[in-house]
Formats: sequence, structure tokens, C-alpha cells
Amino acid sequence: MVKIENLWLTYPGAAAPSVKDISLEIKAGEFLTLLGPSGCGKTSTLRSVAGLETPTAGSISIGDTVVFSDKQACNVPTHARDIAMVFQSYAIWPHMTVGQNVSFPLDVARTPRAESRKRVAEVLAMVGLADLIDRSATQLSGGQQQRVAIARALVRRTSVMLLDEPLSNLDAKLREQMRLELRDLLKRVGMTAIYVTHDQEEALMLSDRIALMHAGKLIEVGTPRELYLAPTTEFGATFLGAAEIIAVTRCDGDMAETEVGTLQLARTVPNLASVAIRPEAIVVEPAREPAAVGSNRIAGHLTSVVFSGRQQQLVVELASGRKMNAQVDAMRNFTPGEAVQVVLPPERLMPLYKDPTP
Repeated sequence: MVKIENLWLTYPGAAAPSVKDISLEIKAGEFLTLLGPSGCGKTSTLRSVAGLETPTAGSISIGDTVVFSDKQACNVPTHARDIAMVFQSYAIWPHMTVGQNVSFPLDVARTPRAESRKRVAEVLAMVGLADLIDRSATQLSGGQQQRVAIARALVRRTSVMLLDEPLSNLDAKLREQMRLELRDLLKRVGMTAIYVTHDQEEALMLSDRIALMHAGKLIEVGTPRELYLAPTTEFGATFLGAAEIIAVTRCDGDMAETEVGTLQLARTVPNLASVAIRPEAIVVEPAREPAAVGSNRIAGHLTSVVFSGRQQQLVVELASGRKMNAQVDAMRNFTPGEAVQVVLPPERLMPLYKDPTP
């Protein structure tokens, strides 16, 4: 549905490009999230697809239509692209009612009044605001304003919806509720969505696939499960959740010499630089006399135990002096200073490449 090829964007007067050679395909009906820290180029990429920024080079297609190409000297204006947008600021007209706000794009397109009324009623019913069609926009809560913005985007019946951090202004509880509603709604209507956020949890909950960006580059692309359980870069492992990174000095088959000792790996990759493990995958056991033997067991002692209800946050200092963070269930009883064994299950160790991308 959306194809981006070799996209570059350098803003006038900027010392470096904001978007660097991005290539990405988004399938019809897919919910794809552009995820990364502030300044990584995700919003610039989205605005390029929308036609709100003019890229320096590359091409963008929506469906069968090329909407930008530097080689073809093509740049279709925003209003002529098959897209709708939802912004971080809801851009709700305060002097209009809910119905008037939603019908605004149809009024601009000179849609017949009867058709406009029908479509407005349909989308307001979809977002649960049918009873508020005549309410003033100034009387809406934050969540209701967000639903109006989504309804206004839906009413145009475009193929693609672009969303730029649309939930960031909501409180935590409402944001969590709206995440599920938004995903279900877009799946129900079959729209292709490109969503921008810096919130890792939001990306994991909403996305069919995540495109992880850093410093203008596309680092990794995959499903939430793939990127969380099998990242290929240190940036991917540490940005999308917490991870302990363990440097590798040498690898021989499935055995790796690391900064914490020899570890057995369930899988390896070429140019192996390090391995990572999620804190919740680390097993912490009381020390035994004599010490239990086996693969990936390391002696240490607890320097910190923090109880947080459902789990405990442990800091373990290994014999090498390296400290590791682990998350264990709340039912176990651990105390600071206690001697323990850390177990790093081979199947939970994630091999990472030396290069930014494989």
C-alpha cells in the first residue's frame, strides 16, 4: 500500500540529513509503527509520506500512485494524496460542534449535504460519539477530542491513515484504553496505518510490525515479538525494553568467551559482537554447597532487592565485578548480601551483530 524507496531528507541549513536512505514497504491493512527516540527522523519520514515535507531524494508510492520522486520530478500535494492524518494536537475547531468538526473535510471537498450527514453519523457511531454530534467542541474531554480527530480522519475514506503521536496528550489510564480502541477500529475498517511514537509499550501493543529508527536510519524492522525476543543490534535490544548486554571476545561454535565467562548459546550469528538477555529471563537461585554445575551458571551476591508488588528487581554482582539486573517473581524471598547463582538460559541469550544492521 505504501512504498518508500531510498528516502533522504535534509532540511535547509541543516548540517546533516534527518532521514538517511530509508526504504520500507507497508502492506495493505497493516499497522506499522515508526519507533525511536526524539530526533531520529520518524516524524520527518511520516511528514514526507503526507507531503508536508519535500524529501531531498528518493520516491514514495501510495497504492499504484507515485506521490513523490526526485527522478521523475513528481511531488503530489497533500490534499491529492490518498491519506488522512491525526496529529499530536487534535486540531479541533472550538467554534464548531462535534458534527461540524468531523464534516469539515467533506465540506472542503463539496460533498453533497445528505451524503456528508450519513458519513458523519457512521464514523461518530464507530468511535462511540453518536450522541454528541451537536455538542460544542469546547465541552469535550481529552479522550472525546481524540475520538473526534480520529472520526474526522476516517470520514474521508482514504486508504492510509498517518498518526503522529496521537495519544501523547492523554493521561496514562485513558492512553491505555485508547490504544486498544484505536487498533481495533483501524482493523475493523481495514485501513493501512503508519503510526509514530517514542513509547515502546505503545509500539508493542499496537503494531503488526515496528520500524525502529535511530539517527535518521532504519535500524531494524519486524513484528513486536521478533524485535523484543530476537533483536539483532544493541540499540534494538536496549531501546525496545531493558536488556543486559554482554560483550563477546571470541566465539567457537555454540560456545562464546564473554566478559562474564564462557557461555553456551542456542544460536549464533556471523560477526558476533555481544549477546543480550532480558532481565525477566535471568534466573536467580540461592547459592548451593557445593555449587551447582552446568551451562551458564555464575556465582554472585545480591547488592539490591526492591519489591514492587508483582515482582522483585534484583541487582546481582558477579564474581567478575559485573553487575546485572534481574526481575523475579514476588513470591521468592531474597535479601541484600545473599550469595546466589545466576543462570543465563542459552535459549534466552540473544546474539547481536557487530554492524548496525546485519
